[in-house]
Amino acid sequence: MADVPLAAEDLELPAPAWLALTAGWNFAESLGLPLVGYVAGERLGGQGLGMAAATAVVWLTAAVRKVLAGSIPSLLVISGLVLTLQTVLVLATGSVLLFLLQFPVANLALCALFARTAPTGRPLVAKLAAEVVALRQPSAAHPGLESFFRGVTWLWAGIFAATAIGLAIVLAVEPASVFLLFTTVVTIAGVAAGTVLSVLWFIRMARRCGLRVRFRQA
Repeated sequence: MADVPLAAEDLELPAPAWLALTAGWNFAESLGLPLVGYVAGERLGGQGLGMAAATAVVWLTAAVRKVLAGSIPSLLVISGLVLTLQTVLVLATGSVLLFLLQFPVANLALCALFARTAPTGRPLVAKLAAEVVALRQPSAAHPGLESFFRGVTWLWAGIFAATAIGLAIVLAVEPASVFLLFTTVVTIAGVAAGTVLSVLWFIRMARRCGLRVRFRQA
């Protein structure tokens, strides 16, 4: 069935099953495959090899994506850049401190990445929404939607900045075991909070601006 042209007030998402598949595939590429590479490498040769294997897997996936699809998803690029930074820190000295320092540094890098695009005409969240959940926007620019994507990109920059600062403080005052537990809890909580706030902000913006969201036919 041919796609029905979007009205000026319409936003479009894939059918729910395809939406879950699209998002799941993107996260599997960017997070799942590198995790498998890390586990395999870590068992064979320790943390350094694990980090190197995870980084190699993500960039290999990016190369395959480029050959097959002609482009590389932004989430995959972000994963590759962050893993590369972390791997360099780990392999540079082999220091346990630097291994732990990778976590606040990675969050600081993500903060800078989101903040750099937030004031531009191509905020990173808008690009991720198009790639990860296949959000299709109206062809005509919509000021409310553009303002939303800039604002949410700043929101995520702030979340990553707060996470980096919190992790740095805990790293300075707590033992490694407590720090790693805190890192896990804060990362999950930060991503969950950011996701909920982004969705609520999107719903509020759509209602205020008269934008409608519909699902494409399967």
